[in-house]
Amino acid sequence: MPLSGKTIVRTALTGILLAAVLLLTLSRDFYSSSMVSAYLSLALASALIVLATLRRSWLDLLYVLAGGLFLRFLDYRLLHFKPEFMAGFSFIGLAALFILGAHTIWACGERQKFLLYGFVPSVLFVASEWVASDLLTLTEKLHPKTFDLFLYSFDCSLHIQPSFFLGQIFFVLPWLRTFCLIIYIALPLPLALVYAAQLRRKKEAALPVMLAFLATGPLGVLCYNLLPACGPVHLFGAGFPWHPLSTAAVMRMDLVPAIMPGARNAIPSLHMSWVLLVWWNSKSLSRWIRTIALGFVVFTAMATLGIGEHYLIDLVVAFPFSLLVQALCSYSVSFRSPQRRTAFLFGTFATLAWLALLGFVPKLFWISPVLPWSLSIFTVAESVLLWAKLLNTAVQQQPADTRIMAVAAGN
Repeated sequence: MPLSGKTIVRTALTGILLAAVLLLTLSRDFYSSSMVSAYLSLALASALIVLATLRRSWLDLLYVLAGGLFLRFLDYRLLHFKPEFMAGFSFIGLAALFILGAHTIWACGERQKFLLYGFVPSVLFVASEWVASDLLTLTEKLHPKTFDLFLYSFDCSLHIQPSFFLGQIFFVLPWLRTFCLIIYIALPLPLALVYAAQLRRKKEAALPVMLAFLATGPLGVLCYNLLPACGPVHLFGAGFPWHPLSTAAVMRMDLVPAIMPGARNAIPSLHMSWVLLVWWNSKSLSRWIRTIALGFVVFTAMATLGIGEHYLIDLVVAFPFSLLVQALCSYSVSFRSPQRRTAFLFGTFATLAWLALLGFVPKLFWISPVLPWSLSIFTVAESVLLWAKLLNTAVQQQPADTRIMAVAAGN
């Protein structure tokens, strides 16, 4: 019996997908630059979470395991690449992407559409992680000087230095540092978990969640070009975390942009922005997913400060910035809706206002510690309040059958 045209097309697409996976696996450049990278390898591995959540098939997991071992055999036994621990996650992730893609190609009707909503965002998220380093490198070339002294001055105007304090705790408790660092690096996993869980519950209504996850990176890079900074560990070097400057010394300091090496990815903290989006969008999911999401918020916040990559103000600005992203991507809610419009305007204004104040009038915060504390608390509280109103509006505007499925899934 001759094969139908549809079968030929599907077979060809499956072959192309397999060829793409093999080309990436067998590329020495891709292996050394990406597959051994902690962030990109876990971004690839997040495809397994999407596959397991959407399909819930033990057979798929066996296929992924076998595929990962086969890719490992190709790289280590045939091509003799240098074995690296993180590459194991990449092998599993590439195998999971192929299995998920193959199921998508061979599915029909609504099932194919459902799997496509899982496969395409998984590929896009890996691609966004892949180009992120190039964007940060470009930002560093465009802005050789950073505003780290300005951000450090703000933290000191609070009369506390949380980055140094947590850094010292991490030194005394190395197990806590290791745990927080693992959570920090494992960011792609909760992103995939929350999106896949929402996709299973709400189908295409979950797309704004992944859109927000994807938009955070490029929008964050725009902010990095407005107020480039690296973090206290780059500013102080070996002096972090045991040798901070005194509050009195910082108060008298002349603040000027300083030339220093390092990625300009301090303000806002995108790690904090992503985990806030994970937490916010995990509402109505099962309790164990909410617990994981909350855990990532807490320990990511600790990690960003304790390893010296961020100042406290970076985390504060992450709140309105993530609200801006959430409102921008919540296309299911009309922009005429006051909840969405207000959230977008406040998120945009607060983010830009903070960048402007920190960059142009940093001494303003030294008038009294009440001022920086009040502004910080107001920014965080108002962002959370406006997010809650936006999310409630989005839920109310879902179709009735989707809301019933969501309630049932939550219970």
